[in-house]
Amino acid sequence: MPPARTLLAATDFSAPARHATERAALIAQMHADVQLTLVHVVSDSALGRLRQLLPAEAGGLTGELLAQAERALAELATHLGSRFGDRIATALVQGSAPSTLTELAEARQADLLVMGTRGAHFMREMLLGSTTERVLRTLRRPLLAVRQRPQAPYRRMLAPVDFSAHAAVAVNTAHAWFPDADIVLMNAFEVELESTLRLAGMGDDTINAYRIQARDAAIAEMDAFVARLDVPPARLTRHFVHGAATLRIIEYAQTIDADLIVMGKHGQSVMEELLLGSVTQYVLTYASCDVLVAGRTG
Repeated sequence: MPPARTLLAATDFSAPARHATERAALIAQMHADVQLTLVHVVSDSALGRLRQLLPAEAGGLTGELLAQAERALAELATHLGSRFGDRIATALVQGSAPSTLTELAEARQADLLVMGTRGAHFMREMLLGSTTERVLRTLRRPLLAVRQRPQAPYRRMLAPVDFSAHAAVAVNTAHAWFPDADIVLMNAFEVELESTLRLAGMGDDTINAYRIQARDAAIAEMDAFVARLDVPPARLTRHFVHGAATLRIIEYAQTIDADLIVMGKHGQSVMEELLLGSVTQYVLTYASCDVLVAGRTG
């Protein structure tokens, strides 16, 4: 019998986190081999400020705060268990949420980490980036960022692909978790240096010819990419668009009414992980649906 898959769902008890925990419970309900654990991180910095402001009472207040968080977590697990029919475990940990969640996911070899796209401290996240985005910078495991309250299992997924190993991991991961969903593979192709060619005076007919070549090359690469996937062909459709991937992904997800966007995670160095503005970062910020990001390979 294969070992149980580990599903972690982070919560700060906010409304976005509630959507995430409901989605995680729904996923666990769909898979008999999944153990779901709800995780709440008590902020070390908040406890530190409490000790500074009220040093005499800090010990008792800290204990009460932790006890309240543990009760709230247990109540949430009981509520979700009664709705979705599963026994749900809990984990109360202390630390900085981004680093602690990443460390816990690695320590427990989580097969999926589920989080809301925004937390309780919305204005602070607007300035510093959401906890989800900061976790994603270093997490090597799949992350599901939940934006919408779950109404049903995912049925139509959009997977933007650049034919890399990262994209293949993302698509295979999505299918493993949501085998009944259809997947639209989308490739956004562009003519290299098209704007420069226009500035140099190249005519539309010539540029259009280059676009046709780029599309033909994308079709050939898509064939090879699909052959590497562990997804039944009946679950896959293909779509090719010309233009910048960032805008095209958001537009097409809305066009097909996708309920999940599936992205591969790029970045092999610390500096690359810290840089914002990647396609994945853009989609995570502006998509109106949920987003699954697969951990990087290697």
